Amino acid sequence: MDITLRFFASVREALGTAQEQLTLPAGVATVGGVRELLVARGGAWAEALSSERPLRTAFNHVMCSPDTPVEQGGEVAFFPPVTGG
Repeated sequence: MDITLRFFASVREALGTAQEQLTLPAGVATVGGVRELLVARGGAWAEALSSERPLRTAFNHVMCSPDTPVEQGGEVAFFPPVTGG
């Protein structure tokens, strides 16, 4: 399954990227699973997306919870609780 990842504010700054295309491995089917997959990359990814860090998530522009299923061609976004414009 192919999805688009979007990163905003301090998450974008920590990762050095605003967007990425990702092919999910079998077994990763939720927004929480995507986050865990990215944390497993280690380094800045583990720090920026740690489960201990409060982050908001959205799937296809709708705020969501970690158990929200992802779909082919969807967009998962990660951002801090408060962002500026």
